[in-house]
Amino acid sequence: MKNNVGHIPGPIGVFDSGYGGLTVLNEFLKDYPDYDFIYLGDNARTPYGTRSYDTVYHYTLENVKRLFDMGAHLVILACNTASAKALRTIQQRDLPAIDKDRRVLGVVRPSTEIAGKITRNGHIGILGTTGTILSGSYMIEIQKFFPGVLVSQQACPMWVPIVENGEIDTPGAEFFVKRDLDLLFQQDPEIDTLILGCTHYPLLMPVIEKYIPSNVKIMSQGEIVSSSLKKYLERHAEMDEKCSKNGVCSFFTTGDNHVFDQASRAFLDQPVKSQKIEL
Repeated sequence: MKNNVGHIPGPIGVFDSGYGGLTVLNEFLKDYPDYDFIYLGDNARTPYGTRSYDTVYHYTLENVKRLFDMGAHLVILACNTASAKALRTIQQRDLPAIDKDRRVLGVVRPSTEIAGKITRNGHIGILGTTGTILSGSYMIEIQKFFPGVLVSQQACPMWVPIVENGEIDTPGAEFFVKRDLDLLFQQDPEIDTLILGCTHYPLLMPVIEKYIPSNVKIMSQGEIVSSSLKKYLERHAEMDEKCSKNGVCSFFTTGDNHVFDQASRAFLDQPVKSQKIEL
């Protein structure tokens, strides 16, 4: 599926099933103001969190291919479910056939690489969508890097709908956040490090902080993933050369672009004017 852009520099692609990846993009725009980015939200088929492995894989691959067609040489899956369920297969099976010089990275590994260094007592908690939690990706990766750490996890199926429906400051948000945090800390009361394993969850930070012990360190992915991207581009100068640098960011959605533009205000520090595309 090599297209005719060859080695012409192109934007860094950022993909999410909906809006959550904008919290990661927000950090990218702060840290890399000279780089070009292209954001693609598959809002027509969101959420991914409750879908099967095969469905998430096929949807994610379609979006990755579209970003490649748009000129991206590097795509970031700013979606934990896609990173957990589709990334490895795309990297190992699809990229060699599509274009061996292109790359797809996810958001799970950057957090797991440093989690064991942040915890003081070796007790880590993971919050994520049902799909991310059932995949076990965080537990597997953390144990790979830090085999002595105790990891507990809790699915939070209502958190994404709460955020995307603008219900953050409601009694319903308080109820579901408290319920899921209580369930997590019942598993392990000694958790001192909490990974927000979904890019929507930072918007619930004020509520989360109300219901966790004051000594617990919260790991939010935006800054972590942005720092990891910087290190990646430093290690791979050949990929950095393929990233265009005009300070331009474009937005695309598979859903209603007017709805996307309005909803994006809660996630991003700048106004958005997106275009609707078909996959």
